[in-house]
Amino acid sequence: MTVRTRIAPSPTGFPHVGTAYIALFNMCFAKQHGGEFILRIEDTDQLRSTPESEQMILDSLRWLGLNWVEGPDIGGPHAPYRQSERMHIYKQYALELVEKGHAFYCFATPQELDQMRAEQQARGETPKYDGRGLKLSQEEVERRLAAGEPHVIRMKIPEEGICKVNDLLRGEVDIPWAQVDMQVLLKTDGLPTYHLANVVDDHLMQITHVFRGEEWLPSAPKHQLLYQYFGWEMPVLGHMPLLRNPDKSKLSKRKNPTSINYYRDIGVLPEALLNYLGRMGWSMPDEREIFSLQDMISHFDIQRVSLGGPIFDVEKLHWLNGQYLKAMTPAQLLETLLAWQGNRQKLEDIAAAIQPRIHLLSEAVDWAGFYFNHMPKITAEQFESKKLSPEQVRQSLQFAIWRLEGMFSWNNDSVSQTLMDLANQMEIKLRDFMPAFFVAIAGSTSSTPVMQSMVTIGPDLTFARLRHALKIIGEPSKKEEKIWQKLNEQLKLPKNNTVESSE
Repeated sequence: MTVRTRIAPSPTGFPHVGTAYIALFNMCFAKQHGGEFILRIEDTDQLRSTPESEQMILDSLRWLGLNWVEGPDIGGPHAPYRQSERMHIYKQYALELVEKGHAFYCFATPQELDQMRAEQQARGETPKYDGRGLKLSQEEVERRLAAGEPHVIRMKIPEEGICKVNDLLRGEVDIPWAQVDMQVLLKTDGLPTYHLANVVDDHLMQITHVFRGEEWLPSAPKHQLLYQYFGWEMPVLGHMPLLRNPDKSKLSKRKNPTSINYYRDIGVLPEALLNYLGRMGWSMPDEREIFSLQDMISHFDIQRVSLGGPIFDVEKLHWLNGQYLKAMTPAQLLETLLAWQGNRQKLEDIAAAIQPRIHLLSEAVDWAGFYFNHMPKITAEQFESKKLSPEQVRQSLQFAIWRLEGMFSWNNDSVSQTLMDLANQMEIKLRDFMPAFFVAIAGSTSSTPVMQSMVTIGPDLTFARLRHALKIIGEPSKKEEKIWQKLNEQLKLPKNNTVESSE
């Protein structure tokens, strides 16, 4: 048997370090066993999936050196490797489960399901599908299908007993069936959910081992049951510990930058980032801290994974990156620096921005320095405004982050229009609105045009600097954040449709 592992990211945002972490361990396991590592794009979420996100994921993983032998960009014997191109496959398997009596049609409307959950919560119960579709007679199901009523297909789940899941890292895990919902397999629009597509694709692509984040452990009973229903052999499962912030919370962009591209842009070397991710819950047999990807593959043993939540400490990553830089010759360091900022288009954009402002070439350093810095040195006093209240300044930065994160393209038009719309909706003049963004991005109100600067430095550094500015002047509390999210959405509505917040 050839060992086959995979990484299956969803192209719905920026490439996450957690994706690289899981990919690294899957690749090392496969290569250590002489096997194959493949990449599949799970883009069943058609509303949020974008080609731009997919390309960023592919580029960032290749930059790290996590290469696959089959995938959407290179093909392979199990193509296509995008779920959106495999939609014709999933329905037949969902119907097969219905025919075998392992799945059923449900015609409940979203409103009916909302009412069901509300009633369950009122009784102090955990909201869960109540099995109403199972109570329909075969005649009624056929009548409603013939009438073209909207429906989904759900899988049957035992109501009692314990599901025993064998985990390569955790041993036997007991999960009560009472905690497992009757999962939707095929949605009203005919698209599969993650659970059906994941199981079908792993089987058809002959995946033998699946290492994924521990947040997926509660889904293991559903997947195990689907394999049993189909009569297929299930891959070996291993649930990796989640990456965590220093305060032990789940790694999130609110507390730490999570995009692979952010670390690339601030000058972290790919080999250093891989080295650091390799140390997340795993260690070399000789306990050394610095090792190459090939070293990790050669000495890899999945049983050396520690289940304690590994801490993603940015300062430790910076230290490790420094060790790699110090080990270079001056000539190697020069080549590395030139490669890091060797994007000619970016350099031309910077040159165009500073050109009207310099009289000597040496002045370029002062005007262009912030484009290359990690984070500008700023103080709360720099954000004080004669026209805006402190809360307006804080809200403007937070609302901008939320809106810019939701953009599908990052260019001068989209960034400028987003910020101008926000200023208009907040009823703030642009000249009063923008100074906070100059300080957050460039560290000074005397700078090149800030909207253009945000495009040049890219979304990852932009978000990191805006969040850093918010930390300086005061991030919203959890209560404030809920209120602000409602206010932000209300601001987008036409004036005659806005509703006062009930908070």
